[in-house]
Amino acid sequence: MQPTLKKSKQRDAIVAFLMTRKDHPTADTIYMNIKKEFPNISLGTVYRNLALLSERGEILKLTYDQGADRYDATVDPHYHFICRECGKVIDLEMDSLDEKVTAMANVKFKGKVEQSVIYFKGICEKCLKKKLDKKTLK
Repeated sequence: MQPTLKKSKQRDAIVAFLMTRKDHPTADTIYMNIKKEFPNISLGTVYRNLALLSERGEILKLTYDQGADRYDATVDPHYHFICRECGKVIDLEMDSLDEKVTAMANVKFKGKVEQSVIYFKGICEKCLKKKLDKKTLK
């Protein structure tokens, strides 16, 4: 069990902000919004609190190939889709693959796989529609 943290209004505000968002904001976006309530907060404080919350499992830190880390208040197992056109990160509603993937990975692995991270990439609905609209205009 992790030690109890000293109460922090700033940390609570970061979690509350993340709970209102489904777009998986970056630290900069979180900072710009928290700054409205706490004008003296620094970007470093936001980063430290995000790191602490992530280490404690209270939020998810999403790290992808490109761009800044994103943050998610939904810590229950779920999958993410990353649009290669606009960079949007979307929660995917689907059955869990974790047990199947872990079992498959353990078949030929001499160690013990305990967890997997799966991201889906492609083109989101909005960007796909834009591409199709451009094709029909030509």
